[in-house]
Amino acid sequence: MKNFLTDLVAKLGQLVRRISRLYHPQTIREKGLLWSSGLGAVTVIIIMYAFSVYWSLEPDPFDIQENTRQELAGAEFVTGAHTTAALIRVMETLLNKPGGYLSNDIMPPSVLLDNIPNWEFGALVQSRDLARALRNDISRSQSQSTENKDLSIAEPQFNFSNDSWILPSTEGEYKEGVKALRRYLAGLAKSNVQNTQFYARADNLRVWLSVVEKRLGSLSQRLSASVGQERINTDLAGDPDAAQSTETASQLEVHTPWLEIDDVFYEARGSTWALVHFLRAVELDFREILMKKNALVSLRQIIRELEATQQPVMSPMVLNGGGFGIVTNYSLVMASYISRANAAVIDLRNLMSEG
Repeated sequence: MKNFLTDLVAKLGQLVRRISRLYHPQTIREKGLLWSSGLGAVTVIIIMYAFSVYWSLEPDPFDIQENTRQELAGAEFVTGAHTTAALIRVMETLLNKPGGYLSNDIMPPSVLLDNIPNWEFGALVQSRDLARALRNDISRSQSQSTENKDLSIAEPQFNFSNDSWILPSTEGEYKEGVKALRRYLAGLAKSNVQNTQFYARADNLRVWLSVVEKRLGSLSQRLSASVGQERINTDLAGDPDAAQSTETASQLEVHTPWLEIDDVFYEARGSTWALVHFLRAVELDFREILMKKNALVSLRQIIRELEATQQPVMSPMVLNGGGFGIVTNYSLVMASYISRANAAVIDLRNLMSEG
């Protein structure tokens, strides 16, 4: 092993010396302007490729309790602190990860990337849903109560266009939303602030879970469409008196375009990454009601299924083999995990509605 490392260091040293000789002024003068221009172009391409690879790395998961401790800065843990702090951290991760926020970039190499921008959008959609649930339900005691002023700022800020690069920029709008969330979290931690609340009730959790259920169901369907299939139209199933705006065929051909398959895959990766953290935070903030409903195990099973979607992707590209073909299909594997999580969310929501 020692000899191997010694040889490796020696070869790297030789490579560095060779590259340095290429950029020596005398070499450039001898080779001429055309050669120098070609060398510069190759160097730019290599640098851009290196940045592309680095910026395409997905963020690591973070510890919920440690994150809340940092956000509270010594203040006592209160109900809702974990969920609010997790939402803040997810939004800040979108803005501060390697390369920053890439969805609105118009310059290379980030304008050429699509995996991470789709990952960002998936995480953003989950953040928007949670911010809306906080504003409309979780922070309010009843339908006639006044909404929290800070959440009324944060929620629309997060719904700003995800690809605006100037006047105003997407990053600037999202940062304002994060500041409003921090004010809300500070209000939760102060015992003398009575109008800032987080109500960890079963009905509030059920409302948010109904949105999560729909998001996961949509992602599962879009991922499954990577291979194309005939589907029975079940839009009006279960209600003989139901009607719809326009007639549709009894069977539908559903197929994701080839160039969009990896986009859907990475959107699902980002969505489930954010959702895992939100559910871990919910486990802490809603712990008492979950234990009373005997639903804590159900929530943990959802988290476990979603954690499986975050396994490292070993291939340099998202493979799109047939369902039972020679080559695996990453989208179908992802859809399997998300479908099981979706089924568990439905069960958990039903538990929340029972006495």
